[in-house]
Amino acid sequence: MRNALLLCLTLAPLAATAGEIDSSAGPMAITPVATGLDEPWGLAFLPGGGFLVTERGGQLWWITEAGRVAVSGLPKVFAEGQGGLLDVMVPADFAASREIWLSYAAPVPGGAATAAGHGRLTEDGRLDGFTPVFQAEAAPGGRHFGARLVEAADGAVFLTTGERGTGPGGQEAQDPSNALGKVIRLARDGSPGVQVEGWRAGVWSVGHRNIQGAALDLGGRLLTVEHGAQGGDEVNAPAQGRNYGWPVISYGVNYGGGPIGEGTAKDGMEQPLHVWDPSIAPSGLMVYSGALVPDWRGDVFTGSLNSDFLARLDPETPAPTGWAEERLAAPETGRVRDVAEAPDGSIWFLSVSDGAVYRLAPVGR
Repeated sequence: MRNALLLCLTLAPLAATAGEIDSSAGPMAITPVATGLDEPWGLAFLPGGGFLVTERGGQLWWITEAGRVAVSGLPKVFAEGQGGLLDVMVPADFAASREIWLSYAAPVPGGAATAAGHGRLTEDGRLDGFTPVFQAEAAPGGRHFGARLVEAADGAVFLTTGERGTGPGGQEAQDPSNALGKVIRLARDGSPGVQVEGWRAGVWSVGHRNIQGAALDLGGRLLTVEHGAQGGDEVNAPAQGRNYGWPVISYGVNYGGGPIGEGTAKDGMEQPLHVWDPSIAPSGLMVYSGALVPDWRGDVFTGSLNSDFLARLDPETPAPTGWAEERLAAPETGRVRDVAEAPDGSIWFLSVSDGAVYRLAPVGR
C-alpha cells in the first residue's frame, strides 16, 4: 500500500478490552477491532490478512495492522436515505485477479438505482478500472435498495435488490421484466448469468421485498434474509425461476394494521424457511463453518437493525417460526448491519450504533 493515504482513525488491537456474554456454546468475548467508522455497511476479508469495510456515505476502507487506507477510484453514489455505498465482495480468486465487487445506489435520471460493478484493487489503495456491470430500474426516493453480493460456488455472482419501497399496492417485485425485488445472477464478467423465459436477463427469482442479507450455506445453497412490513421478516432459499410472494403473500401486516395481499400462502409461491413477527429488521447474513465453535456448524447468523442483537438460527432444530433461535445481545450489538466469518473462525460484525467492527469468539480464543 505504498503511497496510500493512511488516515488517523482508530484501529483497535485484538488485545483491547473485551466484553463477555453467555451463549449456548459457553462464554464469548466481544473485542473491538476497528472504531471511528461512519455508518459501516459491508465487510469482506482479504487473503493474507486485512479486510475491507464500506461506509454508506461513499467510503471504502482497507484496514490492516498497519492502519487504514481510504480506497480511491470508487463510483459516485446516491447517499440519501438507505442509499449509498453498500456491499463489498472479495472473489475467491482475489490473490490472482485482485478483483473487488461493490454494490451501491447509483444516482441516475429518475432518482437512484441499485447497481453493481468491479475493479482491481492496487497495492497503493486504488480501485483501478472500476466498471459498472449491472443497474436495476430507477425509482425516486432512498428506500429499499437491497444490494447484498454473494459469490456462488461456480464463480457467478448473486446480487439482491429491493422493490424500492412501493408498499403492498406496488407490484414491481412480481413483474419479472424488471430487476426490483429480485435476486439477480451475473456471470463473473458481469453479463447476465441466467435467463428464465419471459424474464429480464439475469433475474434469478422474484417476489422479494428488501433483501438485506445473503450467504451460501455449507452445501452451496443460496440463503437470503429480507425485511417484511410490520412483521413478516423472512429467511428464504431462492431458487431459479421461483416466486417468493411479495406483495401477494406475507406473514406481516400493513404499517398501522390491515392484511397484506391474499394471506400467507398461494399456489405457485414459495414459503419462507423462517419468519420473524414482530420484525427484527434483519441485516447481513452468515452461515458458520464451526471452526471455533463446532456446536454452531451450519447455523445461520444475522443481525438486527431495530432490536440490538445477533440472531443464531439452527436449521436442524424446528420451531414454530421455522428454525430455533438464540439471541446474542450485548452493549456492542447495537444496530448490527453485517456479520461475517473471519479466516480464523471468529465471527465479526459491524455495529452502526458504535461505528465499529467487533470480533466474537470463545473466551481465550
